[in-house]
Amino acid sequence: MGEHNETSMAPKYNPTEVEKDRYQFWVEGKYFEAKNDETKEPFTIVIPPPNVTGRLHLGHAWDTTLQDIISRYKRMQGYDVLWLPGMDHAGIATQAKVEGKLKEEGQSRHDLGREKFLEKSWDWKEEYASFIRAQWEKLGLGVDYSRERFTLDDGLSQAVREVFVSLYEQGLIYRGEYIINWDPSTQTALSDIEVIYKEVQGAFYHMRYPLKDGSGHIEVATTRPETMLGDTAVAVHPEDERYQDLIGQTVVLPIVGREIEIVGDDYVDMEFGSGAVKITPAHDPNDFEIGERHNLERVLVMNEDGTMNSNAGKYKDMDRFECRKQIVSDLQEEGVLFNIEEHTHQVGHSERSDAVVEPYLSTQWFVKMEPLADQAVEMQSTDDQVNFVPDRFEKTYLHWMKNIRDWCISRQLWWGHRIPAWYHKETGEVYVGREAPEDVENWEQDDDVLDTWFSSALWPFSTMGWPDKDSYDLNRYFPTDVLVTGYDIIFFWVSRMIFQTKHFMDRRPFKDVLIHGLVRDADGRKMSKSLGNGVDPMDVIDKYGADSLRYFLSTGSSPGQDLRFHWEKVEATWNFNNKIWNASRFVIMNLEDFKYEDIDLSGEKSVADEWILTRLNETIENVTRNIDRYDFGEAGRYLYNFIWDEFCDWYIEMAKLPLYGDDEAAKKTTKSVLVVTLDNILRMLHPFMPFITEEIWQHIPHEGESITVQSWPEVDEVYNNQQSRKEMERLVSIIRSVRNVRAEVDTPMSKEIKIMIKANDDEIVSELNKNEVYLNRFCNPEQLMINTNIDVPEQSKSAVVTGAEIFFPLEGLIDIDDEINRLKQELQKWNSEVERVQKKLANENFVSKAPEAVVQEERDKEKDYVEKQKLVEERIVELEKVK
Repeated sequence: MGEHNETSMAPKYNPTEVEKDRYQFWVEGKYFEAKNDETKEPFTIVIPPPNVTGRLHLGHAWDTTLQDIISRYKRMQGYDVLWLPGMDHAGIATQAKVEGKLKEEGQSRHDLGREKFLEKSWDWKEEYASFIRAQWEKLGLGVDYSRERFTLDDGLSQAVREVFVSLYEQGLIYRGEYIINWDPSTQTALSDIEVIYKEVQGAFYHMRYPLKDGSGHIEVATTRPETMLGDTAVAVHPEDERYQDLIGQTVVLPIVGREIEIVGDDYVDMEFGSGAVKITPAHDPNDFEIGERHNLERVLVMNEDGTMNSNAGKYKDMDRFECRKQIVSDLQEEGVLFNIEEHTHQVGHSERSDAVVEPYLSTQWFVKMEPLADQAVEMQSTDDQVNFVPDRFEKTYLHWMKNIRDWCISRQLWWGHRIPAWYHKETGEVYVGREAPEDVENWEQDDDVLDTWFSSALWPFSTMGWPDKDSYDLNRYFPTDVLVTGYDIIFFWVSRMIFQTKHFMDRRPFKDVLIHGLVRDADGRKMSKSLGNGVDPMDVIDKYGADSLRYFLSTGSSPGQDLRFHWEKVEATWNFNNKIWNASRFVIMNLEDFKYEDIDLSGEKSVADEWILTRLNETIENVTRNIDRYDFGEAGRYLYNFIWDEFCDWYIEMAKLPLYGDDEAAKKTTKSVLVVTLDNILRMLHPFMPFITEEIWQHIPHEGESITVQSWPEVDEVYNNQQSRKEMERLVSIIRSVRNVRAEVDTPMSKEIKIMIKANDDEIVSELNKNEVYLNRFCNPEQLMINTNIDVPEQSKSAVVTGAEIFFPLEGLIDIDDEINRLKQELQKWNSEVERVQKKLANENFVSKAPEAVVQEERDKEKDYVEKQKLVEERIVELEKVK
């Protein structure tokens, strides 16, 4: 161990080369496998299982990168990490893809039959699961493949049956006739959240239904005239004076000729329209409820494919929208329809097929939600609550849970978990069980399958071996620690995992749920096939590497916010990687035969050494704190600034002095500081950019096999040196001022100039003398004067830094008027800084509530700014005199 070989680190950063074969090295080393190590605290994440319907998109890449960052970070912190991978069978989405493929071959699922169709679906699953794994690999995701699960595997299927049968036995699953959302295109029920509402140009059709006794008529209106064929009542408000005498009477339903009753019901809004509504219990959820209350007949007038049935009389077999046109014209002819009022309204469409959803009376299976939701809501006021990050999403979740409707869980599909219910062929008796009935030939199993979310709702515990209560993984790794997901599936998935886990495990499924937004295009539009603005993460990796994509995705937005994708930003990250690569190559090439065992920080250190180690400590603290808060953008900002500005642009430049000098002890200390700092940088960057950090780490003196299992950097108080920090900041300010002045008077660095530094006190003089080597190297002075008292030539430029003034005698190079104007502008800057800080300190609220250290920092700033303000004012006065 501890060897490194600088010749094998390529001169140019090429992500394709760096990332090739590295994942295999990690998988073969079993670095990602949970170790069941009882000496370590477990830490668990379950992956939101992607659907086996296709390729992963940028949202998946973002979601899984955040999980990978957390799991790599926790592994480095010494936890026994389980990141459990898996995929979702996705029910209707997968079936639609397989049926689409069959259609191209001129077949339908009915031609094949259920068993053959399911074989085809499993083939599809295998093919797409291998695509997904290849993409996980390309992204560098550290998942534990030894525990990979699939929502239709044997263990999860057993868990689903157990949950279904238990809920049924507890009276929380029931079968009933109910108005559900029906998709006539895929011919299956949809849950409320699979319905997407769109603005549609429609109409209100106003009709007059004649009273049976011939004394007049009652006015009603509808947006779906075809459903009137299933009307079984007209409802009015019982307190509506216009209609009180009519309650209990009947009207004759036009076209059909059926007599229907006028009922009084509080649901009716007296203010809206005529105050009377037609009631179609089989085709409208509100009418269904009214029908329940008044014991009305339910007349279904449509088939499952959206055509009219025999209850529709002469309209039988017509498509629902054709029927609408025909009925409208027939009603006009009869003189019943007296007004068509155009209006735009929200119409439900199927998320899957885009067909207009039909509210439809159907016998389905339901989960009784109220008791389950109540338990979950109550849990939020205990110590076992789920923490939403950002916490504003808890409101969204609770609102939904408190207003929840029963969940329709049956789907008229073949691909999925078949409902464990059988019907007796002769008696019609229902049997629900974990196993098929013994005399199976007398029973017929329900054809339907369960909603895909029914199985994924059990994911946090079914994947760990439940219902086997003795499962090792279940007892060690459950409940999980964090779930990472987008805000678009809080209802679909997050809330369902919470109530199912609470009910069956009596615990929360995860401690934290980290919610991120959606990836949008550069203009803020949602990425979609129709807009053609989607970006394939694999294309980004081919161009810039996985590390660049991961770093951009994870640091590009704050928690809960959407992320805009910009190619330029990914390129900027590539440039950052390139900078790290080149800086690392410089370090490695200058180490010569330096080994891990040679690292020694006990020798005398320069101000630059002490400063970089102090700043390293502060960076470790800031990065750790922000990763703990899931604020990866902030963590990334601290890392970027430290690596690019401080380590690469300043420390490495200053390290060249001892590296190229003759002092062997200084050389050894410098090499030690370079290696220690670079090693810590690589470890902090590792969760974000696993490939490049592993590659570089393997080339620096190190102990151990892989950076993936190195420990996370910790602050070492020994190296906190605030004095060196102040000294270095002063040096950097002086060097920057010299560079600025040279630029202003067009004098290149190669040309020597006179520099005079007037220090505020003797302490600063001796400090600057001690660090004179840097001033000579980076300022290139012809003559350098440092003193508390300096005779400043009339014609000179000046700059102010903390604790000193710098003068540049520039006879013949400077225009005094220009210099006075420049100083006046600088004075304005200090005036406003002084005003700002004094305003803050005059604020009682701030002074009394802010931490003492923060207030002190503002007081120090005030002192510094006032001093600079005074020096600039004095200098203006001096130059005015010369003029």
